[in-house]
Amino acid sequence: MLSRTAENLFWMGRYMERAESTARLIEMGQRMTMLPGSYTDDEWRSVAKASGSADRLNDEAQITESTIIRTLILDLDNSSSIRSCLERARANGRAVRSALTRDMWEALNDNWRRLEGVEIASVRRDLPTLLDWVKARAMLFRGAAATSMLRNEGYFFLLLGSHIERADMTLRLLDVKYYVLLPESDAVGGGRDYHHWTSVLHATSAMRAFHHVYRGDYSPWKIADFLILNPAFPRSVSLCYSQIGGYLDRLADRHGTRNACQSNVHEMIRQLETVEMGELFQEGLHEFIMDTISRTRQLTFEVYEDYHL
Repeated sequence: MLSRTAENLFWMGRYMERAESTARLIEMGQRMTMLPGSYTDDEWRSVAKASGSADRLNDEAQITESTIIRTLILDLDNSSSIRSCLERARANGRAVRSALTRDMWEALNDNWRRLEGVEIASVRRDLPTLLDWVKARAMLFRGAAATSMLRNEGYFFLLLGSHIERADMTLRLLDVKYYVLLPESDAVGGGRDYHHWTSVLHATSAMRAFHHVYRGDYSPWKIADFLILNPAFPRSVSLCYSQIGGYLDRLADRHGTRNACQSNVHEMIRQLETVEMGELFQEGLHEFIMDTISRTRQLTFEVYEDYHL
C-alpha cells in the first residue's frame, strides 16, 4: 500500500472519531452546566481544554455555550471542530476514493455540507439534534467499514487511527472531571460531584455497561477503573490499546518486521493489565492521564516514522 493512501485512511479514522468525541464532549459540558451550583464558564472552559482548543479561547473573558459552538462546532480553522473534522475526513476519503467501499463513501459524503453557513443561534436551538446527527454519521461510517471493507492494510490503518483518537479522548474526558473540574473539598462525594462523574459515563455511552459491572456504585475510582482498565468496554483505554496493538501486529506480520511502535504499545498494554486503580489514585490519576496522553501522541509520531507516512 502506498504510504500516502495509508496516511489518508489513518487520518480519516481519526477525524471521524474526533468529530463524534467532540460531540460527546459538548454534550457532557452542557449536562454539567445544568447542574445546580455549577459555574458555567468553568465547565465550558474545561470542555475547551479537553478538546485541545483552550489556546483559541485565551482572550475570551467568559466562555459561553455560543463560544463553544463557534469554536468546537463551526470553526473551520480549528482542526478539532466538528465541521473541520467532517470536511477533512471527506477530503481524505476523496483522495483515496478507490480504497473505500460505496457504503463508506456515502457515509462520508451524505449531507456533508450541513454545517456550512449555519448560524450560532440555530445551532443552539437544535444542539441536541445536531450532536446526535454527528454521532450517527460516525457510527454509520464505522458500520460501513466493518461490514464492507476488506481486512487488508487499509482497514488496519483506518482502525488504528480511530482507536488512537478514541483512547486519547477517553483520557481527556476523565481529566476534565478529575483535574480541571475537581470540586471544592466540601463538594467531593456530594450530589454535584456524583453528577459530574456520571456525566463522564453518559459522554462515553457507558451507563448501562458500567451498571452491569458495578451495579449502583458510582464511586469515582470505579468509574475511572471502568474507563481506563476495563478490558471489555469499547471506549476504555485498555481495550483501545489492545486493539491498537492487534492492528500494529497485523501490519508487522505483513511487512515482516517489528518496529518501535509495536514494542511501545505492548509495553503500555502490559502496564494497563497489571496496574490497579488504587495505585493510580495514590500516585496521581491526573499525572497518569497526562503521561498516557503524551505516550499516545508519541505513538502517532512512531507510526508515521515506522511506516513512512
